[in-house]
Amino acid sequence: MLAAVKTKSGYDNLELLEVDEPKVYGDKVKIEVAFTGICGSDIHTFKGEYNSKNLPVTLGHEFSGVVVEIGEDVKNIKVGDRVTSETTFETCNECIYCKSKDYNLCSSRKGIGTQVNGSMTKFVLSREESCHVIPNNVTLEAASLSEPLACCTHAVMEKTSIKEGDIVLVIGPGPIGLLTSQVAKANGAKVILSGITKDKQRLDLAKEIGIDIVVDTLQEDLAETIFRETKGYGVDKAFDCSGSIVAINSALPLVKKKGDFVQIGLFAEKYNLIDQESIIQRELRYIGCRSQKPSSWKLALDLLKREKIATDKMITKIFNIEDTRKAFETVMAGNEIKVLIKS
Repeated sequence: MLAAVKTKSGYDNLELLEVDEPKVYGDKVKIEVAFTGICGSDIHTFKGEYNSKNLPVTLGHEFSGVVVEIGEDVKNIKVGDRVTSETTFETCNECIYCKSKDYNLCSSRKGIGTQVNGSMTKFVLSREESCHVIPNNVTLEAASLSEPLACCTHAVMEKTSIKEGDIVLVIGPGPIGLLTSQVAKANGAKVILSGITKDKQRLDLAKEIGIDIVVDTLQEDLAETIFRETKGYGVDKAFDCSGSIVAINSALPLVKKKGDFVQIGLFAEKYNLIDQESIIQRELRYIGCRSQKPSSWKLALDLLKREKIATDKMITKIFNIEDTRKAFETVMAGNEIKVLIKS
């Protein structure tokens, strides 16, 4: 079967290769992949910015498909089920994080598409516990967004909480920012989404899908907008989806005293100069947020089932597996919202 394989470290080294079909065993489930989303981390891997230790590896971890075979220990997932899967493939099952199902924090965790072969191919293996049956009214295309959506439900609904009427700032209108904005809206918040001029297409989409206020920070004064909307107090919660230290430092003074600032976006550098004074003097809670965990998926699939996420508007391009390189180039060009690969 054809697979998109990162063959060795460094820039590019992405090849379409013929690989063997995986064989099921134990609690493993074999899934015929329908669609795979290209994630920002896939782009970092392509560019050689992540130190992958298990190369060569088939990429892809945002996916949906149909179960075609199950291992002898599988109890609940059945052949024919339409499923999506968490990225967790293996954990130690012994640490305190595994005991609480915080698998995203297990130091021995192995992830699909990073440490083990992923979904940019025809068949992929996952463990039964990681598989989730897709609601009947959710398409396979929409379900392929469940992984990034689960990252956003983890940030919005588990790392903090939103009550009806909260005013929330989301920084960065990429796929994660757009999903975070919709999750916040679904929980009753008024959402301000910020970006820059080159994000016009994404900011326009945000308006189209019902985000309350969008701000181009190169053309408009974000602070003025926020203080006008919050009677001078600042936003109740802020979520950074940009990984831009400049944007973050501009936003920290705009959060209400005793408010929450949740860091979703990843930084290019390990160490950064951050506005600690705003965090201390405003008594902010600065919260790290890594990936997702099983409970996040239930929240994500419920939002999809209730049609709270405009997946049809977000998926703007679909490529066949044979055109994977073109798909990656399209994502890097930055002119699409969400790009999928059809297996």
